[in-house]
Amino acid sequence: MTTINGYEQSDREEKLDILNLPSLEAEAKKIIPKGGFGYISGGSEDEWTLHENTTAFNHVQIIPRALTDMEQPTTSTSALGIKLKTPIMMAPAAAQGLAHSRGEEATAEGLAQAGGLMAQSTYSSTSIADTAAAGQGAPQFFQLYMSKDWDFNRSLLDEAVKAGVKGIVLTVDATVDGYRESDIINNFQFPIPMANLAKFSEGDGKGKGIMEIYAAAAQKIAPADVRKIAEYTHLPVIVKGIESAEDALLAIGAGAQGIYVSNHGGRQLNGGPAAFDVLHEVAQAVDHRVPVIFDSGVRRGSHVFKALASGADLVALARPVIYGLALGGAQGVASVINHLNDELKIDMQLAGTKTIEDVKRAKLIRH
Repeated sequence: MTTINGYEQSDREEKLDILNLPSLEAEAKKIIPKGGFGYISGGSEDEWTLHENTTAFNHVQIIPRALTDMEQPTTSTSALGIKLKTPIMMAPAAAQGLAHSRGEEATAEGLAQAGGLMAQSTYSSTSIADTAAAGQGAPQFFQLYMSKDWDFNRSLLDEAVKAGVKGIVLTVDATVDGYRESDIINNFQFPIPMANLAKFSEGDGKGKGIMEIYAAAAQKIAPADVRKIAEYTHLPVIVKGIESAEDALLAIGAGAQGIYVSNHGGRQLNGGPAAFDVLHEVAQAVDHRVPVIFDSGVRRGSHVFKALASGADLVALARPVIYGLALGGAQGVASVINHLNDELKIDMQLAGTKTIEDVKRAKLIRH
């Protein structure tokens, strides 16, 4: 263990023998300090939407196929011109130093090892440049929480462009913080600085709660902001936090080159629908005009399959990856992605789908 400001961080580095992703949470809870674990694992209010995110995958079933004359399915794919070994990617998640001393650097390294795409958060424990460098040229996105201060936004975007990121993920569903009771119970304040905030008026985040940090973020985000970021960076802007066909079309009309269906892992509007329950409708409205990314509740290869067959091009997750980070560093992160990928390949074989494009065309039984 490493200690910083009295907070104990894991410094493990090892491959993980994973039974399944849900089992990682209990193991990670043993080594992540209580406040940090509550922040990572918690949802808003009574966490109904958090739990519904995963159970919603039971609302559809995969039709097994036989006599398909195929074997050895492949998970390689591409999106926004980026070639990937797997459609499984890291969702942007703040303050990964709560789980491991190397934080997002180890996560980026693990994603690169597994051939997946890394998305780093504005509220990362490590800087944009350091996180990008840890990926050693593997593709990454940068996720922007818009500040009220455009100079702050511009500085982050400049650094992201310089670091060679492939797209900007604009989060639009967190204009205020969801009511997260675990943080209140634990009186949680970030014990570790957030590198991207350190040189700005917002401070480095250390000693603040997430509500205080969000207070500096923009509460008003408009279609014009999507266009402004795209024109400034000349990078694809992926709008994250879309849960309706109307908002997807609004974002595309504003110049978004990607739609990211998510309810922030059940951390924002509790009582809203499971993200998976709205994915199919949003994807139908998008109608292949731009790629669709999906997250919230993904824990199984079958979940990835169902999301792809419901219109997603890439499928993201965060909590299980962060638990893998705590338990095994970069190798633990790679172990999580590889395990999920292995489950996905089993499902692909049993459903008669040789490629990810075949999965996207697979039929599901919907209830």
